[in-house]
Amino acid sequence: MTVIDGRTPAHDTTEPDGRAAGGPEGNERLTAATGAVLLLLFAAEGVTILFLGRLLTLHFFIGLLLTGPVVLKIGSTGYRFLRYYTGAPAYRRKGPPAPLLRLLGPLVVATSVAVLGTGVALALLGPDSGPVPVLLLHKASFVCWVAVMSVHVLAYLWRLPRLIGADLRRRPARHGTPAPLRAGRWSLLVLALGAGLAVALAGVHLVSAWTAR
Repeated sequence: MTVIDGRTPAHDTTEPDGRAAGGPEGNERLTAATGAVLLLLFAAEGVTILFLGRLLTLHFFIGLLLTGPVVLKIGSTGYRFLRYYTGAPAYRRKGPPAPLLRLLGPLVVATSVAVLGTGVALALLGPDSGPVPVLLLHKASFVCWVAVMSVHVLAYLWRLPRLIGADLRRRPARHGTPAPLRAGRWSLLVLALGAGLAVALAGVHLVSAWTAR
């Protein structure tokens, strides 16, 4: 709070705990919205696995599209981790996730990167990828990812409606000010989807080597 000429205090937009930038609440809402998008995209990707012979092109396309939102979610969770462990007051007050979820966090990141990384490698290398068993690594990392993500989704799914709904509502927050940087959070999500779409459009033609085989 800042006093101007002895009159009514006004809100200081440079609060040291980061609330002016959205703070932990804004970070949580961004992570939730990104997680909801990823949940839908991964569900669609799962459907293509059931009919891979007919939906291989769509499988490739969605897999490449996922790269943008996955990078954004890793960034948002990594930012919270960094702010908490560097002692930012608002993030310290918010506290860390539950111990089990803290242990699963690195595994979620590692398996997600492994699934997408091996998928992109398969697209680039084609069916004749040489001695490296990339397809086997892709399948193994997918199995590990499903196991880890099942716990992760069950832990966080119930929070998504509240967090996303809070950001979509136009009702002003306390003191008559809107939630900080709401437009910025949704812009980041749209940008991540756009980046993923650009990657998918640029790389989906690589599936032709697999369909020819």
